[in-house]
Amino acid sequence: MSGLNAAVSTLSGVGPKKAEALAKLDIKTLTDVLFHLPLRYEDRTRITPIAQLIHGVDAQIEGQVIDIRIAFGRRRALLCTIEDDSATAVLRFFHFSKKQQQLLQRAHWLRCYGNARAGKPGHIEMVHPEYQLISEPGTLQSEAGLTAVYPATEGVGQHLLRQISTAALNTLNNDGGLLELLPEAVSQHFQFTSVSMIEAINYIHRPPADANLAKLIEGDHPMLQRLVFEELLAHHLSLRQRRKVREGYQAPQIKPKSKLYQDMVAALPFSLTAAQQRVINEIANDCSSVLPMQRLLQGDVGSGKTVVAAAAIANAVAANEQCVLMVPTEILSEQHYRCLINWFEPLGITVAWLHGRVKGAQRNKLLAALVNGDISILVGTHAVFQDEVEYKKLGLIIIDEQHRFGVPQRLALQRKGERDQSRPHQLIMTATPIPRSLAMTFYADLDLSVIDELPPGRQVITTTVISGQRRNEVVERIRHACLEGRQVYWVCTLIDESEVIVSQAATDTAEELTEQLSSARVGLVHGRMKGDEKAEQMAAFKSGQIDVLVATTVIEVGVDVPNASLMVIENAERLGLSQLHQLRGRVGRGDKKSHCLLMYHGRLSQNARSRLSIMRETNDGFAIAHKDLELRGPGELLGVRQTGDMRLRIARLDEGEAMLDDIRVVADDLLSNSPEIVAQLLQRWLGRAQDFATV
Repeated sequence: MSGLNAAVSTLSGVGPKKAEALAKLDIKTLTDVLFHLPLRYEDRTRITPIAQLIHGVDAQIEGQVIDIRIAFGRRRALLCTIEDDSATAVLRFFHFSKKQQQLLQRAHWLRCYGNARAGKPGHIEMVHPEYQLISEPGTLQSEAGLTAVYPATEGVGQHLLRQISTAALNTLNNDGGLLELLPEAVSQHFQFTSVSMIEAINYIHRPPADANLAKLIEGDHPMLQRLVFEELLAHHLSLRQRRKVREGYQAPQIKPKSKLYQDMVAALPFSLTAAQQRVINEIANDCSSVLPMQRLLQGDVGSGKTVVAAAAIANAVAANEQCVLMVPTEILSEQHYRCLINWFEPLGITVAWLHGRVKGAQRNKLLAALVNGDISILVGTHAVFQDEVEYKKLGLIIIDEQHRFGVPQRLALQRKGERDQSRPHQLIMTATPIPRSLAMTFYADLDLSVIDELPPGRQVITTTVISGQRRNEVVERIRHACLEGRQVYWVCTLIDESEVIVSQAATDTAEELTEQLSSARVGLVHGRMKGDEKAEQMAAFKSGQIDVLVATTVIEVGVDVPNASLMVIENAERLGLSQLHQLRGRVGRGDKKSHCLLMYHGRLSQNARSRLSIMRETNDGFAIAHKDLELRGPGELLGVRQTGDMRLRIARLDEGEAMLDDIRVVADDLLSNSPEIVAQLLQRWLGRAQDFATV
């Protein structure tokens, strides 16, 4: 291979070991080098007089070495004092070698780059700055433009990354035709593609000294927007291809409004909302098609997604198809199991529950009944897709809180129902409201249904932000709530005491509340408890035998206790908006006015203050999701960093939303007229992530 397709090992200074280390950063070719983009930039275009250094600000200085010594204090350090015409500064090295010490002792002048910080009164210092030995001031030319700082890894430092990026840029400027993938007609039509890729790549790796650094870092710069457009386009194309792959399969045709469905709905102790009925019809229409349904159902906390899923299950069972409902936690799986038992067993339908505690003869009996078709509905955790689990005729898969599962896990469950060219229908549910921009990019392969109406009677939850210093007042409030017959959640974010994070452990909190609330019954649930113990505590809380349930975030989803009307979330500043919203949704499910107290400790950062303020101002899940996307990005909001789904390198969806309509138009054109360009875009931006395109 030659040009931009050449292996990175062909570059000077990149031997087998360096090439192996670079591969950990997905850098294998010169093109990969070009798309390994800077994290931030440093300004080394000028020399700052030492007297003008500002605490906390990076700067480049030059000075004459006037003293070298080793200081012995709490930490042994090598101190090098330099001076220029304006002042002196100390360079402090905690990690140093004898060779480095001797080198500095022989040095006359140094050029340094680092973060200035105030030392002793009247002194300024830099800790572990980068430095070069020079013969006298002004002999080393300063950088012409800003200096890029790249994502690095063990064995790959900034010097090597800057060296190979320079080589790749030289190759690009001599042979850059391969980099421009979008047709000229596209580039001329859309504002986000008016900049050439060659121009954008050169600018982003080596910005001029007068570049608008804020726009580059925040993603607003036209040069960066060119890359953002192409990255979002690649993700969108990949998902469109997923849809095309799906359309090559068939699925069982399930008739809507079966008698079983009608009987189930008639027996419900409540009426379906208009939004639930609309979504039930959308799902039923999909399932009646010969093509596999792939639908995302999103509904805010408490909107009634479970009964919508049950409606789809009823029609599938009536068509002699088996159904599986996979959920991320045992607590949530039991909650769903109890609901489905109540709705379906009176109608003669067998519902089973499979989880980690089902073992031995009981497990073998359940698996045999499943493969024989004696079980129509299976509810479970990860256990439902294990190797030994087989289904007779799996026609409908429902995955709740899908972002908690990895791509391989969802694929393993899908394969359980594959028969020749037939696949099960899939319904994916989430209680995390997803902004349009996110859904269009991460879920372009799915049809979308939204339950945008809460069942009647759901209480608006009043949220209060309160300092941990007022803990005694909070305990008194809990005492009054318990005396009035109400139940309370107290959520802790740690199980055991931690010296690193100032947080009250759940176990200690339960003991303290037991002492302080002598008339209340206090329970405890956390992730390290055995399944039987957790189930026992949850059952006791739901039946009213426990007044105050101290819990970690294991109760985040699915727990439904109508009498619980007060929640305290301790160390709320440590949780993201989406998680806070999910937790808060555990109250407000009955007819009593409900409250959530967000208790914080210490001084709040600006980010934490913003999160808690949003929680206090609104109960609207979509408004919260938009803010969460802005603060934390799509990877955190959807859990994609953990699940193995596609990840964005540079694009931020909250800032790229304006592009998405244009992206769909360009995608249509490329899929119809330029399939070879589609393949190149996917390889450039997704690489191995395309392996998951069958999910």
